[in-house]
Order: sequence, then C-alpha cells, then structure tokens
Amino acid sequence: MPENILIAIAWPYANAQIHVGNITGSHLPGDIVARYHRLLGNNVLMVSGTDSHGTPVTLRADAEKKPVEEVYKFYHDGFLELFKQLGIQYDLFTTTHTQNHFKVSQSIFLALQENGFLYTETRPQWYSPGSRRFLPDRYVEGTCYICGFEGARSDQCDRCGNVLEPEKLLNPRSKVDSSTPELRETQHFYLDLSKLEPEVTQFLRERQHYWRETVIRQSLGQIESEGLRSRPITRDLDWGIPVPVAGWEGKCLYVWFEAVIGYLSAAIEWAHIHGPADAWKNWWTNPSAKAFHFIGKDNIFFHAAWWPAQLLGVGEGFVRIFSGESGQPLTLPYDVPANMFMNLEGQKISGSRNWAVWGKDALSRYDPDALRYYLTVNMPEMRDSDWDWGEFVARNNNELVATWGNLANRVLSFTYRHWDGHAPAPAGLAPADQQIIAVVEGGFASVGEYLNKVQLRGALGEAMRLATEVNRYLDISAPWFTIKTDKDAAARSIYAALKCIDNLKLFFAPFLPFSSERLHTFFGYTSPLFGEGYIDTVQDSLGEHTVLRYRPGSASGRWEPSRLAPGQALNQPAPLFRKLDESVAAEERSRLGPKT
Repeated sequence: MPENILIAIAWPYANAQIHVGNITGSHLPGDIVARYHRLLGNNVLMVSGTDSHGTPVTLRADAEKKPVEEVYKFYHDGFLELFKQLGIQYDLFTTTHTQNHFKVSQSIFLALQENGFLYTETRPQWYSPGSRRFLPDRYVEGTCYICGFEGARSDQCDRCGNVLEPEKLLNPRSKVDSSTPELRETQHFYLDLSKLEPEVTQFLRERQHYWRETVIRQSLGQIESEGLRSRPITRDLDWGIPVPVAGWEGKCLYVWFEAVIGYLSAAIEWAHIHGPADAWKNWWTNPSAKAFHFIGKDNIFFHAAWWPAQLLGVGEGFVRIFSGESGQPLTLPYDVPANMFMNLEGQKISGSRNWAVWGKDALSRYDPDALRYYLTVNMPEMRDSDWDWGEFVARNNNELVATWGNLANRVLSFTYRHWDGHAPAPAGLAPADQQIIAVVEGGFASVGEYLNKVQLRGALGEAMRLATEVNRYLDISAPWFTIKTDKDAAARSIYAALKCIDNLKLFFAPFLPFSSERLHTFFGYTSPLFGEGYIDTVQDSLGEHTVLRYRPGSASGRWEPSRLAPGQALNQPAPLFRKLDESVAAEERSRLGPKT
C-alpha cells in the first residue's frame, strides 16, 4: 500500500543568493528522499517556498533602498531557476506573500486563540527614536548575555545557538543607523507554550528512538532544562500578514510564527492548482501520513518543539475555521532530520565577504550531478562539514568518474560495439555471474534501509561500494579479453554486468538524477525515471507570483530489480561525467573573497 509522504523543506529568506551550505543543509536532502519515495511508488508531496516577510528581507530592501516586494521577487525568481537547474523537484515552491498563505496563517492564529493558547501582554521592545518605530528583533544587534558574543541578534545568538529574550541584550545598537535604541512598552499576542509543554515533551520522547541524536539533544534537552516559555507572535510591522483581530491594525504576525505555517499553506495552494482542492488533506489530516521536515541546525528548536506546539494547540480548529468543514487534527512531524552546517575551506561561509560557493555560479561551470554528488558525500548530517575545492576535484575524478561513470560507459560501449547495439542473449549464467547480480540486487534492501532512515551519506556510500564490487567482478571475468577466444563466456559476463548497472542506476538515481536518466535511455527504456520541474505563474488578490512545479513522470514504482531482457535494443552510449583538471581547485579559490 503506497504511503503518503510529505517532504517539507526550510523556507529561504529572500535576501541573498543560495550557496552550497543552504543546498546541502535542506533542499538537496529533501529532494533525495522525495525521489527515493517516488521510485518506491509512494504518494509524495514536496513543498517549500521563499520566506518573503522575514526581517532579513526588509533589511536588504532598506540597504538597497528598494520596495520590499521588488527585492523578494528578485531573489525568489533566482531560487526557482537554481532549483530547476539543480534538479530539486518541488511539487510546489511558492512564497509566503500569497493570499492563500495569509488566510491559512490567520486561520491558525484564530484556532489557537479559540482554544485558549493566546493572550495579550504589554512588554518592553526596542524602539528607535530617530526612525520613530519599533525595531524587529533582527534590526537590533548587541552582546549576548549568555556567551558574550558581540554580534548577537536580539532574538537569537548564532554563536551559542540560544534563543534570547530581546530586552536582555547587552549594548544594543540599531542595524538601521547604528544608534542606541531604547526600550518602550508595546502590546502583543503571545503563544502560551507552557500549556503545551507536556504534549510536546511526550511527542519528542515518542520519537527519540529514531530521530537524530543532535535533534533530540537540542530540542528535548532545552525543554527539560528551561521549559517551553511563552513567545510573542505579533510584531509592530507594516510588511507581513495582518493580525486578524479588530483594533490591531499596524501589527503583523511574527515571521517565526507564520513562516513554518508555509508547509501547510503550500500544500493547500498546490491542491488548488493541481486539484482536487482538498487533496492536501491526504498529507495534513491523514494519521498515517509521514511528514519529514528538512532544516539546518539553527532551526531545530523551531521545528522540533515550537511547530509541533502550534499544531497541537490548533487541534481540530484549523480545518473548521479555514474551510467550514468538520474539524480534524493536523499531522505532526514524523521526522526532523536536521543537518549541521557546511563550512568552506576551513572557515564559516560568509556572503558579505564572498566566502561562499554560490549555487547558480557553480552550475555555470559544473554539471549538476557533480555538485550533488560532492554535496551528498560531504553532507553535514551529524557534524559540521567542509567544502574543499581540492577534495571536490578528487572525489569527482576518483569516484564519480573512475568508479561509477567508467563502469557504466565501458560496459555499455563494449556491448554496443560487439553485440550490434543489443544486450547479449546468453543461454545461461555461470555461478559467478548469478552471484554478482544477487550481491547488487541486495542493494534494494541495504541502500533502501539507509534512505528510509535519512542516512544519505551511508546510502550513497553503499551504492558506490556495490559499483566497486561490479568492477572487481569484471576484473576477474575480463570479458574484454575472453571475447577473443570465447564470445559466449564474454556474453554471460557482459549480460550480468548490464543487469548490475541497470540496478545501480536506480540506487544512484535519487542522488544523480540527470546522469541516471541518461543512462536509463542508453538502456533503451522510453519511460523516464522521474518527471520534470517547470516554472509557472499564479495570480491571486495580492498580485502575480511565480512558482516552481513538478510534472510527474510515468514510471514511478521502479525500485525493483532490473528486468533487462536478453537481446534488448540499446542506444548509443556516451560518458556520463567529466573529469576535472587539478587546476580547478586553485582557480576556484582565486574567486573567493579574503580569508580571515
């Protein structure tokens, strides 16, 4: 029975281009898992979008002296093109600045209010006398009162990772004009997280046997040491989602509260575009659906504790308020496989210093599968990793090209040349031939087990290990030599190798979709492994916005052993990957900004 799999990926701020750390942190792992489940034949819905309302976006607009909407659309359109080129196949990548997202977020707010989890309180907030306005938390920087870091935001410290109480920030300064802000009282709605703490704690304990230890330690550990404290969910802003309460004009929903709701609103928008309009419920009100949330380590507590708290607090109220139908509770996260950070050449990635590998820029010089391969073998699943240009070249040449690409190309080219463009049709297979096929077919279980656990480095490593086994088998059987004296023996070895490569193609497909599709066509298959992404335009009452959509393929449910028929017609093969010159590392390092 196919499962309903929701792949929800962190929403990037529309204030900068996306770099390799962002890609390997959430977008690529989510895409790999989505592709695997599509191959299994499961019902996959992969969603995300651009966070258009976060204060990093308004800060960028202030710096560029441009309207916020113009700035967010510029970066949003760049995200769409990047993901399309890199093969990140979103069913829908949208934006938080849509009428649908406004309505969904406001309905969540009203359901929480109705259920008694919201209250109002007047507290001090940083205010800029010069600009005559309250400052959002990210507009204020200062010294962290916990670890002493001097570049902490007023709501979170990037050094120690703690969520901060803004009014406790030491030596505060405005990022707008570097002036010293002052505390003034203002009224806001608060989410009473303390009421939801027992349910959130139980939710986390039920999942601690299969969630990553880093996620459990940070989320459950923080609750056990500090408890779940109330958080404001509104702010004094003019860009964002209005508070749906009379008399609260001039205030908007706080971005930490409304952006995560995008996982739900994007599913609803997809259903309205794709049809039927209530199809989103297959993932969001279905108790058996599995929701995976792919994020970076800086968002663990938001997604593992606060987001479940919002969903638990909503209960059955959202569906009734949003659609007027009988209430149903919303699906809680099944897993939050958060990744750590990727650094660059031993230092933290910094966009302002151009100490970064930018996604679109890298794609202008390298094939998407080469980038996807290195980003996966170097994925920061349990600890921070490091992008090193020398290692990128070495892994591309020694593993992707020499181990896997060379295996596929030499066997297919040899076959095409000696069997007139067809797979051999041997009368039978020797025990050694049957054994290597069985070894590789075992990968459907071993690679699949890693993928089911979202252990993507392990899964790709297992696929490469099996490719190495096939290379060893060919070193022993040596069909390139036996064909001169015993073409039947060579036919047996080549047919066995083709079966193995046909299987390996599927193991590599979630990671290397472009080359796997090419290899699929070399074998003579006509139905693609996957569908394709395309950019579309959607119109609503807030105006026009662009989205990335997915056109499903016709060959889902392919995660099964090769059915390559003896004598099957093949297509002219070609190399799958490019070998890189060792000079590439030095050339790329010269493009980076100054090293500190």
